[in-house]
Amino acid sequence: MKKYFQFDELGTNYRTEFMAGLTTFLAMAYILFVNPATLSLVGVEDLPEGVTRMDQGAVFTATAISAAIGSLLMGLIAKYPIGLAPGIGLTAFFAYTVVLGYGIPWETALAGVLVSGLIFVALTLTGLREKIINAIPADLKMAVGAGIGLFIAFLGFQNAGIIVGDEETLVSLGNLTSPTVLLAIFGVAVSVILMSLNIKGGIFYGMILTSIAGMVTGLIHPPTGMSDVVGSVPSVAPTFGQAFLHFGDIFTMDMLVVILTFLFVDFFDTAGTLVAVASQAGLMKDNKLPRAGRALFADSSATVVGAVVGTSTTTAYVESTAGVAAGGRTGFTSVVTAGFFLLALFFSPLLSVITAEVTAPALIIVGILMSSSLKQVNWDQFEIAVPAFLTIIMMPLSYSIATGIAIGFIFYPITMILKGRAKEIHPIMYVLFVIFILYFIFLT
Repeated sequence: MKKYFQFDELGTNYRTEFMAGLTTFLAMAYILFVNPATLSLVGVEDLPEGVTRMDQGAVFTATAISAAIGSLLMGLIAKYPIGLAPGIGLTAFFAYTVVLGYGIPWETALAGVLVSGLIFVALTLTGLREKIINAIPADLKMAVGAGIGLFIAFLGFQNAGIIVGDEETLVSLGNLTSPTVLLAIFGVAVSVILMSLNIKGGIFYGMILTSIAGMVTGLIHPPTGMSDVVGSVPSVAPTFGQAFLHFGDIFTMDMLVVILTFLFVDFFDTAGTLVAVASQAGLMKDNKLPRAGRALFADSSATVVGAVVGTSTTTAYVESTAGVAAGGRTGFTSVVTAGFFLLALFFSPLLSVITAEVTAPALIIVGILMSSSLKQVNWDQFEIAVPAFLTIIMMPLSYSIATGIAIGFIFYPITMILKGRAKEIHPIMYVLFVIFILYFIFLT
């Protein structure tokens, strides 16, 4: 095994790789609780007609399984120290835009995730995935990431009760003296402190400390015994295979936009994460990523697996940099991370103490981290600033990631042509321009 993972060539050993894998898991572990809460729409009272909630226990199991399989594939096939799990940005899109916004049943949405995953596999095997990634201008890629960050943070503030609806101003501050709101504020403060101190797994530990504070103050019902901490693995039956059963429901314009969004966001999320983690680990060669095809195949395969068992798009996690910082250099780090996700399957009873107030700080912190890509947009070029800004601002304002992408991609060729830079526009951008124009004409 040491030879397979090239321990000697990369200057590492079992102990270092094990600790790196554990560190990566702790940095990612928050998704085990945030993902089920988001997909089951915890805290949302009114659902669209014909829409039901996903089973929280089944989503917990699906999250752990997809993360374990994805991380294992990344470790064994691509040999990179990168953990995979359902992406929080696409989870938010799945729950709040597709299900709540469009009124599309979650079963059909899972079919959309499955289709996007299968397309990813095909594009990866043919080598087209990299070409399509290069067709989208870097500034818009960064804008999409930042916009999703703002959207996720907005959801966190809303779930915490810090921001509430208002008939006169649309939104306003909530009741900051409410005990549950104060608990969420405490969670944000603790998480910020831990992250500022560079505590590995700070988001996860922040959730633990917030849960403890909630139990101490009586806002969260505490576990009464070991059965409330460790238990049997929740059945995945309520979500397993639903993507296949509703495959025939995806042939609508709404679902076309949904699938395109799944494709687009995961495209650049994964590519950016792979480059960031590989660069930190010193694994880039001549500014290129070795075994990139294998890494992308692991990512797309994990998305297919996740859709089958019942969760949103699986993607590479930038939190893997925590494991790299701890010394991880090989795929064995990811194998260890996968093992901890499987072990976590037996801790589903803890879902009862992970309330909306506990997960809200995690959403806010993740939003902050994703918004860092704002600095990479060329704001001094007006023809770039306009579509980038509209992409970013329209996501939280329209409560839709897809709408933000659509508006930004419509304005991009317009401003570039007016500026005399039409030759710089890739033909794919014109195709997307037409698709999104038709979307707004016929479906909004």
